[in-house]
Amino acid sequence: MTKKMNILMFSGEYDKALAALILANSAKEIDMDVTIFFAFWGLLLVRDPNSMTGEDKTAYEKMFANMTPKHIEELPLSKMNFAGIGKKMLLGMMEESDSPKLKDFLMGAINKGVNLKACKLSCEIMGFKEEELLKEVKIVTAEEYLVDAMDSNIQLFI
Repeated sequence: MTKKMNILMFSGEYDKALAALILANSAKEIDMDVTIFFAFWGLLLVRDPNSMTGEDKTAYEKMFANMTPKHIEELPLSKMNFAGIGKKMLLGMMEESDSPKLKDFLMGAINKGVNLKACKLSCEIMGFKEEELLKEVKIVTAEEYLVDAMDSNIQLFI
C-alpha cells in the first residue's frame, strides 16, 4: 500500500517553502503519494508570474496583487530577512553548496507528480483567479482537502 503525505502550505516565506518542497520531493523519491494544499499566503508559491491580470478585480485585489511578490524567488525569509539582505546571504550560501533554488524544487515536485491544490476560499478572498495559478494547480474546497488529508500517513502544516 502506498504511503501518503499531505502538506498544508499556509506560509509565503522562502525558507518555509523550501522546507515543504524539499520534503515533497524527498517523499516522492521514496514512492509516497504527496499533496500540497496551498492556502492564503501559500498561494504566492503557485502564482504564475506570466498570467497575472488586473481584469475583473476589485481595487483591493489590484493593490494586493501589486504589493505581494510576483515570483516564487521573490518571497522573503521568515526570520532575519533584513530588507532582503538576509535572503541574499542565504541564496549565496545555497549557491556555494550547489543547492537548487526554490523554483527548481517546485519544478521538481511538479515533474515528479506532486498533487498541487489551491484552497478555493483563499483564492476568492485574495483575488486569485484560476488562470493566474500554475496550470498544474487544481482549485479545491477545504472539505475536499480534508477528505484527502484524512487518508494520509503524514500531515504537515507549514
